[in-house]
Amino acid sequence: MSTPELDWYESSYSSAQGASCMESAVTEQAVHVRDSEDVRRPPFTVGREGRACYVGFASAQLASATRST
Repeated sequence: MSTPELDWYESSYSSAQGASCMESAVTEQAVHVRDSEDVRRPPFTVGREGRACYVGFASAQLASATRST
């Protein structure tokens, strides 16, 4: 499957202007991620397990930053 055929969706954390955002496309085998500001750049692809690890890490970082403010 080539990436233009994927169903991309924007992060729920995107600003109204679309700045600083990523888009994801989920398939059975992987999650594809791209920069919404420059969709001409190739996306990177991670397995579902890799994405789950990243989301867990990012959530922990956000929680830690929120507690320290």
